[in-house]
Amino acid sequence: MSDERKPDASGATGARAYWLDHPRNVDRLVYALYGVCAVLLVGDALVEKHGPFALEHYLGFYGIFGFVACVGLVLAARALRTVLKRPEDYYDR
Repeated sequence: MSDERKPDASGATGARAYWLDHPRNVDRLVYALYGVCAVLLVGDALVEKHGPFALEHYLGFYGIFGFVACVGLVLAARALRTVLKRPEDYYDR
């Protein structure tokens, strides 16, 4: 007997279906994320800022800064991996 599950007419394999398995729900989630980002950007335009640096007063500065910092962390982690990486059989020797 095979343990493989056969797909039904909808393409599901008979396993439990989760709400993110449906492309329509994923699209809704992405559009909701776009909406939240738009609302936060509008809110950023409406709030008066009192930062010590002039650069902080630009629209969307903190979002752009956060994105650049995240990309910088990923690139730094990739570079650090070359220093810290051990051979696959490091503990088996």
